[in-house]
Amino acid sequence: MPKTPEEMAASMIANLKEKTGKALPEWLTIAKKSKAVKHGELVKLLKTDHGVTHGFANLIAHEALSKTDADPVEAQYGGDKKALKPIYDALIQAARKLGKDVDVSPKKTYVSLRRSKQFALVQPSTKTRVDLGLNLKGVKPGPRLEASGSFNSMCTHRVRLENKAAVDAELKRWLKDAYDAAG
Repeated sequence: MPKTPEEMAASMIANLKEKTGKALPEWLTIAKKSKAVKHGELVKLLKTDHGVTHGFANLIAHEALSKTDADPVEAQYGGDKKALKPIYDALIQAARKLGKDVDVSPKKTYVSLRRSKQFALVQPSTKTRVDLGLNLKGVKPGPRLEASGSFNSMCTHRVRLENKAAVDAELKRWLKDAYDAAG
């Protein structure tokens, strides 16, 4: 009997064709053709149009929406945010110089910088600005190194960057301090 969520999902996938008439690859094709981009939207479509039970519809939607060929960084810095990519590249270059243990982990809307724990994140917040979130507990905010506020609860501070030149010595010191604190 499956116990972990992963084991339960694997069991459901193994039984998918028997229970629904189609194997997972067939359902993924249907999901892709539907052009549904939100989980709930795809679940509703699968239940309504294809008669799939809620549990299987939820599984198919999860699998379909988590399996994307798109590079998250390319997606973040595509279209009208393309001009922000040099800022991102400069930040990642600075982070990688901090140590071999820096893990650059792209998420859907931001990139997490981790060591043993997250010490920073890079997010294209507007068409003209990248925000660098830093974990700097006990550091007093200033005009440039702001308190994170509602930006991201995983960070204590934020620096707003509108050009590559903003990745300067001062910012690199803050990045290093956050990296050191995560060790």
